[in-house]
Amino acid sequence: MDFVIAGGSALMPDGTIEQADLRVSAGKIVAVGESGSASARRWRADGLMVLPGMIDLHGDAFERQLMPRPGVRFADDMALLDTDRQLVANGITTAYHGLTYSWEPGLRDADSARRFVTGLRQLRPRLSCDTRLHLRFETFNLDAIDEVIGWIEAGLIDLLAFNDHTDDIAEKLSDRHKLATYASRTGLTGDDFAEMLRQTKARAPEVPAAMLRLSNAARAASLPMASHDDISPEMRADYLALGCRICEFPLDRRTARAALDHGGITILGAPNVVRGGSHAARLGGREAVAEGLCSVLTSDYYYPALMNAAFTLVNLGLADVGTAWNLVSANAADAVGLSDRGRVAADQRADLLLVSWEAGSLPRLIATFVNGEAVFTADNPLRMIA
Repeated sequence: MDFVIAGGSALMPDGTIEQADLRVSAGKIVAVGESGSASARRWRADGLMVLPGMIDLHGDAFERQLMPRPGVRFADDMALLDTDRQLVANGITTAYHGLTYSWEPGLRDADSARRFVTGLRQLRPRLSCDTRLHLRFETFNLDAIDEVIGWIEAGLIDLLAFNDHTDDIAEKLSDRHKLATYASRTGLTGDDFAEMLRQTKARAPEVPAAMLRLSNAARAASLPMASHDDISPEMRADYLALGCRICEFPLDRRTARAALDHGGITILGAPNVVRGGSHAARLGGREAVAEGLCSVLTSDYYYPALMNAAFTLVNLGLADVGTAWNLVSANAADAVGLSDRGRVAADQRADLLLVSWEAGSLPRLIATFVNGEAVFTADNPLRMIA
């Protein structure tokens, strides 16, 4: 479809905001600052900001569509289709679904992971958002190493992250309520879950070699890799040695700084910014942005937080619009090598947002375009097209 987004204030790659028409053709921005022919179809964007679509590198809120209550499971295709609507209605045009593949039975077990990987591949043509797979691999899931290497070689994974939640879970098992929470998503009794964890942790000597095999396969496939919940500069260095440039949710300032000082990329959660702190008592998102310790923001567990986090930073005076928006667009694209999106510029994908915003207020998304197609409109589109 060929059209012009006319009258809007566009965020330019240099961070400035300029009133400029955008000409779109065949899914790409073909010109910025040109209105095209008088007969061209026009989307009226008067009084609106024109922003690059958001790129969400880590989002697992889709799990709530899969299992909205413990033990209550819905079909993957239904969950993915509903999640797709949520994504584009929140301005996310490229999404990396954070699928956890764990040693635990239940929501994150082998059958669930296999079904999800297959289902996402089959469903992609029906999805409005450019939806990709971020495999969050639990490092103690040793029996799945060969399978995941096969997925990597087949091109089924778009981002590989190394997770290790065994120690964190073990520390909480003395709390019967938390034990019940963990057990409820697996279908096991509390005692059976605790015994499974003990047997899993006993295989710790096998983990380093398995991680090396996986990282070698990822490097051979030029697959971006991340580490998750790094707790120290030393842990960050170990993951960097494996090829993990991306550091998701570093524990503290020292760890984040160590990541950046060695050419890494730091990811923090947008809910952290919106809420004013980490729900897990970790590095605060607002402080990290203000101190230059955050490269990218992600939705984490709540899709609406991503856009609101960017404007929260602006409203608080912690970043200008260009800097804040780069955290959810250009920086994220660069982190995973997506050179065709994340900026309002000629030859970029026409993944664009029309946003209504006044300083001090929360934004209102008016329209979302993915690859030049209007996939969400908050208002009657017939009023917007001239």
